[in-house]
Amino acid sequence: MNNFIRNLKPTRVSSLLVFALVLGACGLPRSGPSQKEILAGSVENGGSTNVVLVDDRVAGAAYSVNPLGFSRTFLNAGLASVDRIRAGDLIAVTVWENVDNGLLSAPGTSSTTLPEIQVDELGNIFVPYAGIVRASGRTPEELRIEITRLLERQTPDPQVEVRRKPGIGATVNVVGGVNNQGVYLLDAASRRLTSMLANAGGVSLDPAGTKIIVQRGNEVGAVWLRDLYDNPQNNITLRANDRIIVERDERYFTVLGASSGQEQIDFESRDPSVVDALAQIGGLNGNAADPRGIFIFRIEPAEIANAVLETNQYTTPQRIAYVIDLTAEESIFTAQTFRIKDRDTIYVTEAPFVSWSRVLESISGTINTIDNLATIADVL
Repeated sequence: MNNFIRNLKPTRVSSLLVFALVLGACGLPRSGPSQKEILAGSVENGGSTNVVLVDDRVAGAAYSVNPLGFSRTFLNAGLASVDRIRAGDLIAVTVWENVDNGLLSAPGTSSTTLPEIQVDELGNIFVPYAGIVRASGRTPEELRIEITRLLERQTPDPQVEVRRKPGIGATVNVVGGVNNQGVYLLDAASRRLTSMLANAGGVSLDPAGTKIIVQRGNEVGAVWLRDLYDNPQNNITLRANDRIIVERDERYFTVLGASSGQEQIDFESRDPSVVDALAQIGGLNGNAADPRGIFIFRIEPAEIANAVLETNQYTTPQRIAYVIDLTAEESIFTAQTFRIKDRDTIYVTEAPFVSWSRVLESISGTINTIDNLATIADVL
């Protein structure tokens, strides 16, 4: 081996290694495919991805909102009487009698207050001398009239008062991103969605990316917290046994390539643009990024793909690579109107000089290595 190194001229070694290095430059470390390689995989070049330059028309065609909102079932429910008695409620009954030694009152008194009576699972209560009385579904006033009618058979002209204390039958569960999760009584002061959230200590998550879900039986509705604040119509009335879930927006996008950060990013706003997304990760890498090659990779449903590509041939979802050239006129405005969607991948290509810089650095390092080998050979 030492004889081989001695006999091989350093200049020839340098030439051969440099030639081999240039041929293998594509194997050098890099952040991902070049703009040229992405375009080579386009539909126009026999690939499977539609590459589309973004302009105002494309940005408009690709736009779609994330549909969240309460259905008419929730919006048209209207105010319900929170005084309707339900199983589990506690009922306090006071009876005044206009006779001495009444049925219920103690000697020397004209009234008696019965111990609180809990409405059973069948919706009934027991009142002495009135018997089993249906309470569930009635208001306290309606129950008062019924008890009075039944007691009139035993004592003349009784005066009855009925008070309801909400129990387990009139509650709402609040879970998720609130300061005090729990089960809350549904009463006149908390029958609106925002009031119940206030009872739970308020939302503990960032309002920009928080949604409120309401489960009512088999019905489920959801709304963005900001929309709940901005649109009073979304402040729906609640019903007993509703379940409120407060959760963080789980949408995200991924950033790769020559950006200031390569990672999976949660949405910080409901409808972020490309500019918003790049700002979230600290912008482009000024030492490596090619501002002419900002790609957004996305699988679009057929209707949007047809609108973007100005065709009607697609009936299945399509792969689309949107490209934004930030050096073009009006490109910043276009980037402000093009919206990022859930699971998008933003890929920033490297500037062409970056690859050549790597090649030159490798060549320089290789030449230094060859010189060292030649020196070793001379010594040997």
